[in-house]
Amino acid sequence: MPDQPVPDDDISRWHAAIAPQLRAAFEDVLAGPRFTLGPNLRAFETEFAAYCGSHSCIGISSGTAALHLALLALGVGPGDEVITVPNTYIATAFAITYTGALPVFVDVNPVSYNMDPAAIGPALTERTKAILPVHMYGQVADIDAIRQAAPGIAVVEDAAHAHGATLGDRHAGSLGDLAAFSFYPTKVLGALGDGGAVTASTPDLETKVRQLRYMGQKVKFDHAILGYQERLDEMQAAFLRVKLRCLDEQVAGRLRVAARYAELLGRTPLTLPGEDAAGRHAYYMYTVLAPDRDALAAHLTKRGIGNTVIYPRLVTQAGAYANLPWRSGPIPVARGLPEKLLSLPMFAELTDAEIDRVGAAISEFYGTA
Repeated sequence: MPDQPVPDDDISRWHAAIAPQLRAAFEDVLAGPRFTLGPNLRAFETEFAAYCGSHSCIGISSGTAALHLALLALGVGPGDEVITVPNTYIATAFAITYTGALPVFVDVNPVSYNMDPAAIGPALTERTKAILPVHMYGQVADIDAIRQAAPGIAVVEDAAHAHGATLGDRHAGSLGDLAAFSFYPTKVLGALGDGGAVTASTPDLETKVRQLRYMGQKVKFDHAILGYQERLDEMQAAFLRVKLRCLDEQVAGRLRVAARYAELLGRTPLTLPGEDAAGRHAYYMYTVLAPDRDALAAHLTKRGIGNTVIYPRLVTQAGAYANLPWRSGPIPVARGLPEKLLSLPMFAELTDAEIDRVGAAISEFYGTA
């Protein structure tokens, strides 16, 4: 009997383990009178803020909307510039463009693929309104160094990959003025549909995001500013409360997988993910740099092993930005990434046998078995 495929991700295994709790959460919401802005959303906001160590959390309909509203809460708009990285999901840049501001792209660190603080200084102008670093693949960007490179400039963490990740003893979501999370189902902390959140460092920023989230209101029917309908719904909040209680266990499982990969793949030509000794990688993705990447990907696929190219091109190469304004400094490190990046299977429930199959297939390809 042939081996079963090794999926690149499989959230059904986690869901099967916590199915009774998820069903109970569903029944609780179904029996209740509120499906928006209800008690589960309020409870989740409190619980997730406490987990992150932030002042507050505001549940949002998606990670993209969370980025957009976070920038608007800082007053980012036409004529402003926001510094970010080009090797991210395009939503990071789109959120800047939605506000009317100009995305300014800087290079990344060759080990972490996170924003290089040394690249920020040359990109600063009198129009720089905010800096938007991305915690790529689950490793927290060096926010302290980023702040030192641009004193007085607001920082918004794109923490879509980084639920449970830390810089020292501080969690992602507590490091910037604001942070934006995605709860897309495959994230380290994912809902059973779409969702997101903004964590805020001050009461004033919390108030601004809440007002923007719900049609510009502080008081119902008093639409004082242009706002949006971007609430995290009650059902997803209830599911997220269940899964938040398991988040550290999930991260520990991913760290186990990563440690085994490091043992198995250390003799191959792959460039393995670098880890910051002062923090905890959440391993949303296990992304390597692979010589002869496309042939390796085909080899793994032929052997039933899932793999993903994330992201296959830089934001600056996207068709959307052929006709939208942006600016970039030198980005030699980022430019060298797309043709080599490959993400291997990564989720907490991967078995040792599955991990070993991945390692054996890669060693076979490179002749290092």
